[in-house]
Amino acid sequence: MTADPSDATPTPPLPPVQPRGVKSYVLRGGRLGPGQQRALESLGPTHVLPYQDTPPDWAAVFGREAPRIVEIGFGMGQATAAIAAARPEVDFIGVEVHEAGVGSLLKLIGEQALRNLRIVRHDAVEVLQHMVAPASLAGVHVYFPDPWPKKRHHKRRLIQPPLAVLLAARLAPGGVLHCATDWEPYAEQMLQVLSATPGLANTAGSGYAERPAYRPLTRFEARGLALGHGVRDLLFAKT
Repeated sequence: MTADPSDATPTPPLPPVQPRGVKSYVLRGGRLGPGQQRALESLGPTHVLPYQDTPPDWAAVFGREAPRIVEIGFGMGQATAAIAAARPEVDFIGVEVHEAGVGSLLKLIGEQALRNLRIVRHDAVEVLQHMVAPASLAGVHVYFPDPWPKKRHHKRRLIQPPLAVLLAARLAPGGVLHCATDWEPYAEQMLQVLSATPGLANTAGSGYAERPAYRPLTRFEARGLALGHGVRDLLFAKT
């Protein structure tokens, strides 16, 4: 007998992103591909964590106790999946607001059978404030955030003094904040802000760092290099 489709339990939709005041992102509509849609339906319930106002039991979430790294704004997730695959001893928490990016990364998780990666679809600042305990992270990755090049939009840039202080508070001693951008004025702002943040020390002295081997070239980086933009990495350690 053929099952009645109306009897099937529908897959719950991803929670909407709750806005705050000045945001570093703009929610954009995007058409989901069929593979992304299937990944959202099959893996979303187990790999996309609902936002909550207290830290979850991360050891229970991942089924083990391991160093944890948060990535803010993973885009379509190619670099995130590559890093997680190359570092199976580390657990990764990807924070992204765009549904297409979440679906894309879920698809990669399924294709590569990644067990050390979970996603939170919510504003990154609130996730850091409420879902991450102080001094608990081995690292934070911020790769190619929106540079907001117009001067009137600079206030929307993600790396600002208040967030830098929050990131420093969430890193464990020795934990590393790793930022990368292909927009030189933004790199200069990042360097200035992070250098002035108490508890963070530039691992490259006073300038930019070499790209670590664990960070693959992203499509944003390839685009920037093709346009003649220099890509700058910043690595700051929690003292």
